[in-house]
Formats: sequence, structure tokens, C-alpha cells
Amino acid sequence: MIGKLIELPKITDPRGNLTVAEGALHIPFDIKRAYWVYDVPGGESRGGHAHRQCRELLVPVGGAFHVTLDNGRERETHLLNHPWQGLLIETGIWRTLEDFSSGAVCLVLASEPFEESDYIYDYDDFLKYVGCSR
Repeated sequence: MIGKLIELPKITDPRGNLTVAEGALHIPFDIKRAYWVYDVPGGESRGGHAHRQCRELLVPVGGAFHVTLDNGRERETHLLNHPWQGLLIETGIWRTLEDFSSGAVCLVLASEPFEESDYIYDYDDFLKYVGCSR
């Protein structure tokens, strides 16, 4: 398995549920950056890159979407639709997010601050980075 689903603490309450994620406690890194993706038009995708050093946890805080992970040798697709679950993506993994439901929001918790040089945007460059060829 390329990605790992992580169950986050879900506190059930008749007034509404709550989920928490603490860095180095619930997820295997300290959180250095958080951002969210939303209002993705139908038929569009996000991601389309890999990271050299940054690890990420993707959490569907609203709605649902699919995440396809690729390590250069195999691919797997995850449906994210539970706000108490996150998908852990390690370094050197190509990711694509697609099929966003109406109103979907993807929260990303990252192990590193933004650094342009950490991104691999070209798939052929990614394959070279992980030692694979087409």
C-alpha cells in the first residue's frame, strides 16, 4: 500500500462531533503548514505533483474526493469521505486529487513550510527521481 489511512480521534456529541489532529501525536510529524483546497469546479483535478521532503496528511473536512497515489511502479486510489480519517502521503509519491463532490473541502497538514524547490511538477522528472522509467 502506497498511502496510509489514519483514524483521527472522533469525539461524538449530540450537539455535533469533533475531530482533532495533533502533530507528532495523532500524525507522524510536526505540523509546519496547513492549507485547504475548496470550490474545485466539476471535472477539474488538483495535485499533480510529488514532494522531495514534505509529508502530508489529507483530510476531507467536507464532502468527498478521490486521491490517486503513484510511486512510479504502482498506483492506488482512495475515496476520502470521512472527516475523522486522513490519508498520509510520504515523500516521493505522485498525487492527484479529483472527483470533488459539491462543497468538498480538503485540509492538508504538511510537515514542511512551503518551498518551491521541494515540488516535482513534471511526471517524467518524478519517474527519474524515484528511479523508474516508463
